[in-house]
Amino acid sequence: MDYQEFAKVWHDGRHFVEMKTSGSTGTPKAIRMSKADMARSARATNARFGITESSVLGIPLSMDYVAGKMMAVRAWEAGCRLVVIEPSNRFALPERVDLLSIVPSQIEHVIEKYTPADIGALLIGGAAPRADMLACLRHKGFKGAVTYGMTETASHVALADITMEDAAFEALPGISFSTDSRGCLVIDAPEFDYRSVTTNDLVSLLDNRHFRLLGRIDNAINSGGIKIHPEMLERAIPSGFAYPFYFTGEPDEKWGERLVLVMQCPAREAGNVVRQIRTLSAGHMLKRIYLVDSIPTTATGKPRRLPPSQLNVISSIVL
Repeated sequence: MDYQEFAKVWHDGRHFVEMKTSGSTGTPKAIRMSKADMARSARATNARFGITESSVLGIPLSMDYVAGKMMAVRAWEAGCRLVVIEPSNRFALPERVDLLSIVPSQIEHVIEKYTPADIGALLIGGAAPRADMLACLRHKGFKGAVTYGMTETASHVALADITMEDAAFEALPGISFSTDSRGCLVIDAPEFDYRSVTTNDLVSLLDNRHFRLLGRIDNAINSGGIKIHPEMLERAIPSGFAYPFYFTGEPDEKWGERLVLVMQCPAREAGNVVRQIRTLSAGHMLKRIYLVDSIPTTATGKPRRLPPSQLNVISSIVL
């Protein structure tokens, strides 16, 4: 779907937009998202970033997903201009924009090619950015926020300020948070048609408007009674690390589960990888590295986190 196609959908007289969820709250499925909710969410974001009719928004992301659609809705709600850019990790920004929506894989390009004079604020979503990338953005003086949300909530419901190190997520107006018996986040939104969403995201709840994200409950590893959250480890690995990877767990007779690393890496580079990983993973209970020929990804580019037993393993290295 391109911008013009989505514009036709938005103005087709129906009160909903058909979208497919990303799987944040369970198995991906088709849903009907209320246009009223999308407009309400857009207005909240516009208010947070001071977007007015004189602003310019930029979107180097596909309109197939909620992030692209919502930037269009924000522009329509504000009555401002939207610059639609060919989706790419090496996108070309044709002019200065007041708000640019990107995903983590595009951050490095922003750091290399642009300055805060080119981009008023960044809206970073889709996955959790690595800490060192956020530090680089802060060092260059960029402003903006990391988003938390999903298709079911009409894009983000909370933002974490990138100018602050280890900033907590803060709710948008009309949103509050609680946790269920598992410790997973519950989004309460009485002003929205969806009302409430129970997620599979484990959080540290600071109060009913602020939380820190730990990781997905279905990714958590229980090794000898110690809960390990792979996403937290991955965010700590410097982005200069050369190969795609993810942490996961596998059965262990002694500990129940053990922490392992799956990496898409040629066997000839195994020695270099092991030396780097031993340094980077010190104290993180990493037991084994699996080198594979490829890492399957989702439609949005996230690793599918298959266990090593379901992958084509080139080499296994015990640490």
